[in-house]
Formats: sequence, structure tokens, C-alpha cells
Amino acid sequence: MARKADPIPACSDDEEEELMKNSHVLIVRFSAIGDVAMLVPVVYSLSQQYPHLRITVLSKPFARPFFEGLGANVGFMEADLKNEYSGIRGLNALYRRLKAKHFTAVADMHGVLRSSYLRMRFNLDRFKVRHIDKHRKERRRMVSSHKKQLVQLPTTVQNYADVLAALGYPVKLEFTSLFPPSGGNLRHLPPVIGEKKNFQLWIGVAPFAAHKGKVYPPEKMEAVIAQLLTLHPSGRIFLFGVGNDERKYFGEWCAKYPRCTDASAAVAGLPQELILMSHLDVMVSMDSANAHLASIVNVPVVSIWGATHPYAGFLAWNQREEDVVQVDLPCRPCSIYGNKPCQRGDWACMEMIKPEMIVEKVENVFKRAQKR
Repeated sequence: MARKADPIPACSDDEEEELMKNSHVLIVRFSAIGDVAMLVPVVYSLSQQYPHLRITVLSKPFARPFFEGLGANVGFMEADLKNEYSGIRGLNALYRRLKAKHFTAVADMHGVLRSSYLRMRFNLDRFKVRHIDKHRKERRRMVSSHKKQLVQLPTTVQNYADVLAALGYPVKLEFTSLFPPSGGNLRHLPPVIGEKKNFQLWIGVAPFAAHKGKVYPPEKMEAVIAQLLTLHPSGRIFLFGVGNDERKYFGEWCAKYPRCTDASAAVAGLPQELILMSHLDVMVSMDSANAHLASIVNVPVVSIWGATHPYAGFLAWNQREEDVVQVDLPCRPCSIYGNKPCQRGDWACMEMIKPEMIVEKVENVFKRAQKR
């Protein structure tokens, strides 16, 4: 009879701590700013719950402000995939740079061709690698024009956490804000922003997105702004966005409504935008990056959804479904990312949302805050 193997002795706390000190996780996520912002609660939770684990986030250069200062054991590496590391030759160069860091585990939070190539290289060299499940099959059913299946899918933040769990680092998601409860230091911002007076409401409005299916008609958004300024005579509205459409409409609105400020033009880049956002009482946003930026500085978001749907998993971190503005239509959602033409041709998913519906949601946020 074969002799039973002796049980493997459990590691002592000191041995586990030493093992963790020698562990180094690489977290890979390129893509758009909102997708990277949704990494913040996960990376923070990982850094706090595994304080002896070294963590490096690999992303585009813009993402550095999200992770610097997030934890003593969190580092950031930037990679410009369009220039310095473009094509197969560039990815091979990037891989050589990464391999030299001697990571013990790799989390591919992106799951696209470029990250998959890096993942393949790590796998061939026998690194421990796991990648994100984007639930593509379920998403296709969600946007199907026949036999649509509208069910809540895991959020992107949860999908990220699942990758870490598969690597052996399960986390309890615990994150509030990049800043202390009092918010970022307003003194770091230009004088045009000023100080926030007692009982004064600051409202953020981010009315645009990358695709038409996620943009509320500007004339209707102007009506929202006018109503909010009428309801709150001492309130201020800060407009967020940097595209050509933003410049055109923001200029008109700021000229027409003196208590409107083009925030993105006034402040210097993402770090200052985040400071300003941390002092907002609410953010009104499309299904777009600004909803996620406001979320990681602990600001409630009234989000407006047209061609897309929160069930696809993109509702921002720690936001409430009751603060979502949308209309039920049999064709919704028709797109996961809002980049497809309207099947009806009239963009009813946005046109049917009345300004009063948005204002009511904003007022509900204020009422909820007063009850605290």
C-alpha cells in the first residue's frame, strides 16, 4: 500500500508576510479614461488588504493621477501604445521591459488584442496570468433585436475584482474617495473657481460623450441648466468636457447664464478637475467618463442613458440605480458602447427624456443629503 504523503505544514504569519513581500502583481488596463478610473476602487482595496504585496498598474500616461498616492505599495507604469510601443515590435519591446520587473502574477483587465498578445508572452514564459471576462455572449443577447435578454450583468468593477480572485487575491471592495472627506484643496485651483460658500450648491454637468447614442440633446440640457439655476438662486454650475461640441455650447451657456463656469477650460488638467469634482454636490453626466471620475471622488451622479443600459455593467462605482434617468423602449439597449446608428432613426431613447425628469433626480439627491 502506498504511503500517504505527509501534510504540507501551514506557513506561519511571518512566512506568509515574507512570501507576500516577494510577490509583485502587474495590473494591465489601457483603453478609455472611464474604464481605467473604474480600476481605482479595486486597486485601492487590493493595496489595503494585502499591504505587503507590491502592485504595479500599467496604463496610458493620462492615468497616473489615479494611482499615485493610492497606496504605499502601488506603483504606476505608463506605456504609449500608439507611438513608443506600436505594433508587434513595440509590444515585444514592452514585454521585455515588463519581464525585467520579475512580476509574480499578471492581471489582464483589458482583454483586447494588444493585452492578449502580452498575456500570451507571459504565458509562454510560465507566468501566472488571468484575464477579464467581459461577458460578451450575454452582452450580445442584451442588444439583440430578436429575443433580447435584459438582465443585470456584473459591473466592470466586479469583473476586475474577479480577475484578482482568480490570481489568489480576493478583495472586499472598500473605497470611498481619492481625497479626504473634506475634498481636494481648492487653493490649488485658479481664482475663477473660488471658494465654496456655506449652503451653496455646486452642480457638475457633463453633457457630451464620444457617441451620439449617449448624448442628451444640447437644447434639452440647456433647459435642465436653466431650471436648476432657477431652483437654486445661489447655486453654481460647472461644465465638464473638452471636445469641439463642448467648446461651442459651453461658450454660449456661460455667456447666457453667469453662474455657469466652463470648468474643463478653467482648470489645468485631470488632477485639478478631480479636485473640483470632489466639492460638487452632484454630477449630471451621460454614460461617459465624467460619471466615473465623479464616482471616485465620492460624488453622487445622476446619469442619463440612451442607446446603452446600466445592466451592461457600466454604472459607475457606488452609484444608485435610483439616480439613473432612462426610458423603457423595446429597442433598448441597441448598443453596449453607444456607437451604433439608431434603429428607429429618431433617437427616441434620448428625445423622450424630458428635462424635468433629470431635474427631479437631481433634487432627490439634494433631499437625500439633507436627511443625513
